[in-house]
Amino acid sequence: MTESQTRYVPKKIKKLLVANRGEIAVRVMRTCKELGIKTVAIYSEADRGALHVQTADEAYCVGEAPSRDSYLKIDKIIDVAIHSKVQAIHPGYGFLSENATFAEACADAGLIFVGPSPESIRSMGDKTTARLMMEKAGVPMAPGTPDAIDDPTEAVHIAEEIGYPVLIKAAAGGGGKGMRLVEDPSTFLSSIEMAQREAESAFGDGRVFIEKYITQPRHIEFQVLRDHFGTGVHLFERECSIQRRHQKVVEEAPSCVLTPEIRKKMGEAAVRAAEECGYTNAGTVEFLIDGDLNFYFMEMNTRLQVEHPVTEMITGKDLVVEQIRIAEGEPLGYTQDDLTINGHSIECRIYAEDVRSNFLPSPGPLHLHRPPAGPGVRVDAGVDITGEIPIHYDPMISKLMVHAPSRIEAIEKMIRALDEYTVAGVSTTIPFCRFAMAHEAFRSGNFSTHFVQRYFDPSALDEANKELEYAAALAAVLHHHESAASAGVNQPEEDQVQESPWRKRAWM
Repeated sequence: MTESQTRYVPKKIKKLLVANRGEIAVRVMRTCKELGIKTVAIYSEADRGALHVQTADEAYCVGEAPSRDSYLKIDKIIDVAIHSKVQAIHPGYGFLSENATFAEACADAGLIFVGPSPESIRSMGDKTTARLMMEKAGVPMAPGTPDAIDDPTEAVHIAEEIGYPVLIKAAAGGGGKGMRLVEDPSTFLSSIEMAQREAESAFGDGRVFIEKYITQPRHIEFQVLRDHFGTGVHLFERECSIQRRHQKVVEEAPSCVLTPEIRKKMGEAAVRAAEECGYTNAGTVEFLIDGDLNFYFMEMNTRLQVEHPVTEMITGKDLVVEQIRIAEGEPLGYTQDDLTINGHSIECRIYAEDVRSNFLPSPGPLHLHRPPAGPGVRVDAGVDITGEIPIHYDPMISKLMVHAPSRIEAIEKMIRALDEYTVAGVSTTIPFCRFAMAHEAFRSGNFSTHFVQRYFDPSALDEANKELEYAAALAAVLHHHESAASAGVNQPEEDQVQESPWRKRAWM
């Protein structure tokens, strides 16, 4: 047990602020309501009418639309938390969720940060520090430099020793920024310079390291939980290999390629990784695996993942409940032997993106949002029937999840749900997700992180989706006319309109 664990004082959470927006804020608030915990939302001027604002018991404006002026303003968020008398802050994912300074600010204000310690966030957020710790814990890693490399001449020699192709990766960040694949030695020096410049621009830290590139890799991550008493478990794996621009778009649990033996080894490695950095709460240890099922540590995400619902669906565990229980100082209360995999789950991220234009963001007014339903179907959305996808933030509309007894049944259920999903007003990733579900490479399980580059041809979508797009447009028109007619009959006089009681205007 570490010093931070012995110092931890249990505290019951009765009111919680969600320092986020969109679907993850709504999702956290729903669990809080089930637990009898009051919720507080923060919002930017662009999100004044957003669903997460309507869902919360209280809501406060923290600034203008740009996230740097609102959702990233630590001082304003802490001020709201103190003013609204919350005991805890849940950061969601993105924004300040992996910001050690924010976690420290919460502690300094006497607030529970529903996540790991600032020390864990810092150690795992720096890729080179993380690699050194994982090496000490005996977690397998791809050949490469354990620390950042500054000398270009030395870097060339190291790349030659590792053997091409190699990856140049930013030490202080992720998401594909500051990353360069080098296959030709003649381009190595120019590539490392570009990676350093991009890393400096994105993270304010130009340090990079070198790693052996795994050809035809699969991206598999393990969900871990660890309490303040040193007990840790994993909740099995998620396959996240269907990506565009190094960002996930389709995930599933469990992976269809892991044997029970490999699953056990990877899970044990993930738990060791959490132990090595004194981790508490929910986290995700990410691995790459090659064609021979050799696995290598990639990074640890010190927060709740976007794709966490597929884990919930195969384990029956509400991860936000577990996060809050751990944050309150409760022990896990179960062991690895108590956890089993039940069926198969798939998630498709529904983004406002034009898949025909290299997944270019497509923000704008959402004229109609009609998600699918039925047995084994879950939709976590950040919008209601209508809404707006602001230009200022990630263009996610929702996450569509399905659960079924087997993988093939889950695929067929997802196809049905995607066909039923109606979105009008913006382009979405629904056509791509439908394409992926029907493709033989995905259905057979014989795919890698290169799925999009290797198989996806946007022109193949045109004929197949004309009918769906026409139906969505028609539904939007009908919905608009129905709404207008209803408003014409029942619209109250202006002086009769009352502001909804859930909204509290900015008090700053």
